[in-house]
Amino acid sequence: MVEFTLWDIFRNLLEAARWTVLLSLIAFIGGGIVGLLLLVARLSGAPGKKSFAGAFVGGYVQLFQGTPLLMQLFLAYFGIALFGIKTSAWVAASVALTLYTSAFLTEIWRGCVAAIPKGQWEASQSLAMSFREQLQYIVLPQAIKIAIPPTVGFLVQVVKGTALASVIGFIELTKAGTMITNATFKPFVVYSCVALLYFALCFPISLYAKTLEKKINASHR
Repeated sequence: MVEFTLWDIFRNLLEAARWTVLLSLIAFIGGGIVGLLLLVARLSGAPGKKSFAGAFVGGYVQLFQGTPLLMQLFLAYFGIALFGIKTSAWVAASVALTLYTSAFLTEIWRGCVAAIPKGQWEASQSLAMSFREQLQYIVLPQAIKIAIPPTVGFLVQVVKGTALASVIGFIELTKAGTMITNATFKPFVVYSCVALLYFALCFPISLYAKTLEKKINASHR
């Protein structure tokens, strides 16, 4: 029987952690792009009036926020294949986490835009600015400052959410931990190391988000 040292366990988990980081970045960047497009679509309707785009985005957000990420991963993994597309755990996890992330970021950013005083919209409209110019020069520059802390903070949820990708066979930190446990029969040691690595990934992000929030709050005083 091969004996695994603590360094052997930790080294193998570190190798798997890079896939957790990569999947998190794919989900966060992809979700940010989709989320921004959805936000613009939601804001493009006339104020105070319901539009098809606004209703669609609202339903999209409710769907992905109101269903478990685990189910979304299963549907992506088995559902993509129904269209005759050969899929893999990598593709399914990336698609599911991107859509999940985009729904939350859309709602976070919508709240930040809503925090901009209505007078800013009216003032820019009185200058005959188009909707694009209003967003580009007036609203978004102000909303971005408000949005940075919660957006960075949500990245922690994305990192932790990648752990669920193990159920469709994606070998990230949690899946690697399970595989190493089956080989070493040391579940407490292995999962303690897994928890430590997740903490090492998430704590600096949480700390940075809080620091940004304090800086922004101080600048508004």
